[in-house]
Amino acid sequence: MKRVFAFLILLVAASDSAALRHRPRFLGRFAGSGLRNIAGDSKHAAQYQTRYFRQRLDHFSFADVPSFNQRYLVGPIGRLWAPPAPIFFYCGNEGDIEWFSDNTGFVWEIAHRFSSLVIFAEHRYYGESMPFGSKEKAYKDAKSLAYLTTEQALADFATLLTDFKRNMSAEDSPVILFGGSYGGMLAAWMRLKYPHIAIGALASSAPILQFEDLVPPNSFYDIASNDFKRESPNCFDVIKKSWNVLEDRGKQRHGLIGLSRKFRLCKDLIDTEQLSNWLDSAYSYLAMVDYPYASNFLMPLPAHPIKEVCKKVDGYPDGADILDRIFAGASIYYNYSGTVDCFDLEDDPHGMSGWDWQACTEMVMPLSSSKDSSMFPPSSFDFSALADFCIQKYDVRPRPRWVTTEFGGHDISTVLKKFGSNIIFSNGLLDPWSGGGVLQNISHSIIALVTKLGAHHIDLRSSTKDDPRWLSDLRDAELKLIKSWLNEYYLEKKSSYCI
Repeated sequence: MKRVFAFLILLVAASDSAALRHRPRFLGRFAGSGLRNIAGDSKHAAQYQTRYFRQRLDHFSFADVPSFNQRYLVGPIGRLWAPPAPIFFYCGNEGDIEWFSDNTGFVWEIAHRFSSLVIFAEHRYYGESMPFGSKEKAYKDAKSLAYLTTEQALADFATLLTDFKRNMSAEDSPVILFGGSYGGMLAAWMRLKYPHIAIGALASSAPILQFEDLVPPNSFYDIASNDFKRESPNCFDVIKKSWNVLEDRGKQRHGLIGLSRKFRLCKDLIDTEQLSNWLDSAYSYLAMVDYPYASNFLMPLPAHPIKEVCKKVDGYPDGADILDRIFAGASIYYNYSGTVDCFDLEDDPHGMSGWDWQACTEMVMPLSSSKDSSMFPPSSFDFSALADFCIQKYDVRPRPRWVTTEFGGHDISTVLKKFGSNIIFSNGLLDPWSGGGVLQNISHSIIALVTKLGAHHIDLRSSTKDDPRWLSDLRDAELKLIKSWLNEYYLEKKSSYCI
């Protein structure tokens, strides 16, 4: 049966749908990571205060529905901010906002250059920003989840900003939006939908074209596969051959128990699909975070992690069990620290299970895997199977054309050239999601900054002593554009404020 590749659908039991296997993960489950986002451990926690804003549950209705507390972080603490100095606003992703703050050091680092205030706003239904008082009640059923949409989230951001500026007598302070990944998509869409609220947006690794047939559906897996092939053709071949070996091994007598032991799983496998999904996730994430320095974003990883994985895979002697090679390689991702005793295939440390719902409603991003150029099992997008799964799980049917109806996407160059301005789309070509990104300049103010060796929103991460020159140049280009937007704004306002 054809496999469905639905953007960011999290790991589900094989019994839910045999058609839903080997889905690429974006920020979904981090099996066995043991990572937790603790504010006290956050690199930037000392720079912000945590506040809450009473937010409407439904911005597009006058019905009497309950409100909820939206969490946001504001800083830097101890630095004077005075309007009309700018506000840098990060559009929260599908997870705990403190985690994204800690992995978006670029915004905190540049704040002092512009004397700007920084706000990180949490996305509804994630972290502590739970409608109905708790995650259990918020995620209860389709009725309670109905308000988890991109439109409502953007309206949250717009309402929060408008109220904040009014209360601070900062109506003349310009707002620059930031976001990476899904947050980058939100930043770009917010600039287009609310141009009166924000004057510009930096959308990093934002696959806003990964809908309908706007880009080839096989781009994600082809790019991820090429990341491994560029390090080692043999590594690519071993991974490509391993899927059939894994499936055949699982069919043997006591095969699933043997695989559970070989891969040091906390629970015995029900079928090989669980393990295939786990490995698929590792390779997909490795391609996304193939940074040139050690990092701790998704997992504790070394510099150039794909290179290290392939060293493990290639380091075995001829005749070695192919699955021993695969486990050794996957352990670079799942257990580089060496502290994991067993691997839990259902771990979700960053609380992003809400994406199941989003991928089953409006965020339908078709993906497939080609037979020859991909190291992943060949597959094609099957909307019917996805729809069956979503109806079974939530009693909702996905709307695959809604995002392009709401935000556009078709003939993107013509539309943005006419109706858009002041957006930076930054993409690294090592990132599998760059296949759905904007990779060419659209106008003099809608700029695509593309780096050959860049990985997933690397430009938004904190600077390090190991940053390559191309990364420093990329950030300098972004700063130059942001400065030009702000200077143009103040000039039009005839303000004496200087950047």
